[in-house]
Amino acid sequence: MITFLLATRNRKKAAEFKRLLKGFPVRFLTLDLFPELPPVKEDGASFKANAIKKAVEPSRRTILPVLAEDSGLEVKELGGRPGVRSARFAGAAQDDHANVAKLLRSMKKVPNSRRQARFVCCMALAAGGRLIRTFQGTCSGSIARQPAGRTGFGYDPVFIPWGHAKTMAQLGPRLKDRLSHRSRAAMKLKQILEDVLEVEDLLV
Repeated sequence: MITFLLATRNRKKAAEFKRLLKGFPVRFLTLDLFPELPPVKEDGASFKANAIKKAVEPSRRTILPVLAEDSGLEVKELGGRPGVRSARFAGAAQDDHANVAKLLRSMKKVPNSRRQARFVCCMALAAGGRLIRTFQGTCSGSIARQPAGRTGFGYDPVFIPWGHAKTMAQLGPRLKDRLSHRSRAAMKLKQILEDVLEVEDLLV
């Protein structure tokens, strides 16, 4: 069993990670169990830069390998916004509902033919203050005109993946886990974990 520090306090995100890596002999501890670790300032210019910071900085203060990710929504009509500010689009003290509401106001006059967007996820794995690897995944789609669905979080209620007529929040966890940007990044992480486990098997 490999134990990771998952650098998040978002319970829904942690639950999604556990589903994505189900079947692997891994265990995740979240930042809630490490109150002594200071928050990491997410001031990077890219998802990758933020993910690396969120993985490397805590890894200097714990013996556990640290897995972090930064993700968000890029809307073509808005020049890539909200981008790295996806979680703070409506303001630092706002929530998912406020972020979605601001996005829909910004897109109110945009026709259906120009509502393209994509989710981006970059994961970073670090240990002992050193970056080991990064993994990126994307999911393309479009922005709905109003929220729909009760599952997921963030912008899931207004994001319609290509090839589907329903929002990510309507599709449910099982289908989301096959389509999402986070699942595609996790697939690359799984390959690394498989290699590590194979080496451990050889050493037994």
